[in-house]
Amino acid sequence: MCRLRCLLPALLTAGTVAAVLMVAGGCGAAENAAAPASDDPAGAAAAQPGKTADEPSEGPAKTPAEGEAGAKKPPEAEKPWSPPTFTARPAERDRMVREIERYGLADKAVLEAMRSVPRHEFVPAAQSRDAYDDEPLPIGYGQTISQPYMVAEMTRQLDLEAGDKVLEVGTGSGYQAAVLTHFTRHVYTMEIVGPLAEAARKRLDRLGYDVVAVRHGDGYHGWPAKGAFDAIIVTCATGQIPPPLLKQLKPGGRMVIPVGGPFSIQRLMLVRKDEAGDVTSRSLMAVRFVPLLRRDPTRD
Repeated sequence: MCRLRCLLPALLTAGTVAAVLMVAGGCGAAENAAAPASDDPAGAAAAQPGKTADEPSEGPAKTPAEGEAGAKKPPEAEKPWSPPTFTARPAERDRMVREIERYGLADKAVLEAMRSVPRHEFVPAAQSRDAYDDEPLPIGYGQTISQPYMVAEMTRQLDLEAGDKVLEVGTGSGYQAAVLTHFTRHVYTMEIVGPLAEAARKRLDRLGYDVVAVRHGDGYHGWPAKGAFDAIIVTCATGQIPPPLLKQLKPGGRMVIPVGGPFSIQRLMLVRKDEAGDVTSRSLMAVRFVPLLRRDPTRD
């Protein structure tokens, strides 16, 4: 989740990100915040217990795969799933995508994902008329929904494939997580602000993005129980790349994260871990994000 606004014109050509200064707010405070977006409660889908094949009464000794006590069951096949589709406000969504293309972003899969997710569902009613403008919007608790271009560019840099497991730090209203589901169903997202985490969970379930796992907690430590991850996206700035996140990044994995001091110009970094476990990084552009919060401000 981030609050960003261009401070200098973005001059991007042939899909290459030129030096561009963005202002962004993520997991920290932002000025002139609106009341939090509300959402209707949505019941979680009931878990479907796994089925165990009947054991034969005769025959040779059973192997562990045949159900011997204490043996691990083979993993069940995943149920087919695809992102939900929406028909509301198509002209506005098309206009938003054209604005993103003006930056030079030409990845068709990313553009289609941005066109498909109904951004107006992830903003408060008071902001709905501006939902498809290329700018951040307040969602409450001093937080904002990210500028569409930045959502698209950070998604593109992750280079996701079907089956990848991705962690997001900074859920916000859940918009970025919804976009990620158009590339993989294995999306895990963390939010430090408790009411935002709960609202995002309900919203994603209600809209049909129920494959997203939402957790309220300190994203600095990641989500070890669900790692390791093929990709990690962080939407608030840290002074350094958190070691727990590097540890949870798989060999061959990618991380996109703003690095730098609080409320100053930072660099959006693309971090890679090779198959040997060695880490390299390169700067993509200058940005300004608010800092990663380590405590829930609603519990102070």
